[in-house]
Amino acid sequence: MSERILLVDDDDLIRTVVAERLKRRGYEVCTARSLAEARASLKGTQPDAALLDIRLPDGDGTELLEELTGEGDVPCVMITAHATIESAVEALKKGAEDYLEKPFSLDRLEATLAATLERTKLRREVRALRKASGVRGGVIGASPAMREVLDLVERVAPAETATVLLLGETGTGKGVMARLIHDLSPRAERPFVSVTCSALAETLMESELFGHEKGAFTDARTLKRGLVEVAAGGTLFLDEIGELSLGLQSKLLGFIEDRTFRRVGGTDDLKADVRVIAATNRRLEDEVAAGRFRQDLFYRLRVLPIELPPLRHRRSDVPLLAETFVQRFNQEFGKRIDGLDPEVLALLDAYPWPGNVRELSNVLERAVLLTEGSEIGVEALPPEVRGAAEKDENLGPYTLGPSGIDLEELERELLMEALRRSEGNRTEAGRLLGLSRHQIRNRLKKYGVEP
Repeated sequence: MSERILLVDDDDLIRTVVAERLKRRGYEVCTARSLAEARASLKGTQPDAALLDIRLPDGDGTELLEELTGEGDVPCVMITAHATIESAVEALKKGAEDYLEKPFSLDRLEATLAATLERTKLRREVRALRKASGVRGGVIGASPAMREVLDLVERVAPAETATVLLLGETGTGKGVMARLIHDLSPRAERPFVSVTCSALAETLMESELFGHEKGAFTDARTLKRGLVEVAAGGTLFLDEIGELSLGLQSKLLGFIEDRTFRRVGGTDDLKADVRVIAATNRRLEDEVAAGRFRQDLFYRLRVLPIELPPLRHRRSDVPLLAETFVQRFNQEFGKRIDGLDPEVLALLDAYPWPGNVRELSNVLERAVLLTEGSEIGVEALPPEVRGAAEKDENLGPYTLGPSGIDLEELERELLMEALRRSEGNRTEAGRLLGLSRHQIRNRLKKYGVEP
């Protein structure tokens, strides 16, 4: 089937000559001399590519460019006179594939159009393969829940100034998703800077983000550029945004609003063109209600909220993730494991994965290290995963044995497990158990557990 080309130009001679040449080369050509005629022709069928004059009797060809590239994913080549080269360059920024300057040779037009169609074909094939395999930009997921998230990411990534808020439980891959948004955006060639907001005390975090002037405090022997400056032109990823103090939240809000900031100890307002992506495993609405998070910052961050589903809500991705992790750890540890025993896959499917993708990765890393043969067996799995299938679905994850149970001992064990999974972070341990940080502290004291 021949490719359909839309040719829009108010010059009758150009329309006639170009259309005849393209028809002889096997293309199906639809012509229009104005925006109105072009839009009328689009009501029938979608073209495979478009040649658009910038100057038209009833408007600017870039208007049609935005409609075709935005809604229909149609590649466009702009036609321009010498006096409007700047307009053509601006059109490239808006999504045009290329431009032709009048007068142009028909050979050059053919070559430009052929290259445009080939690039578009390859892009679509790559996109289809990524979707079919469930891998996009390092993010693995073919389940309906992840397809929905990835489709949303592909739509919001090009909006390079819009703030994105990533929501989801610990281990769902918010950092990987932030990187994917950056890589799919026009800022992909610029820096991607990640900072964990819970890593440092408030005074050090302010210096880390915004930098400091020489002499701003005791150890400030030289001027230091903050991560906001380092990320200029690129993306700043603020992980665990809910851990920021109220004072820093205020300064961050000011920066997001007008992209200006001051170094610690400084008096000059500095500017940095940075896209902000934030992430949290907390319910910020609850934090706002409790007075721990600024409401105005919350509203400013959630311009484009994206919630990552927990692994238990995308179980069909577990085999694909498991295979990917096994291959990754094969390379890392010099192993030659071909796959997983069917019983292993059944156990992985039955386990609830409270630690999400990160926990699955840790389990498979352990399994690869312990496996000597070519297939991972049940014995390579940790006890909690091996026991997942033994729990009665109707009774839930907890059962009372015939001899009863020591409730305090159970509470202590759950407390220790939560602390292990959270690597000693009391706030995260509390989230896993549905307890406050204060309640966690009281139980540590009750059971004589050293923090």
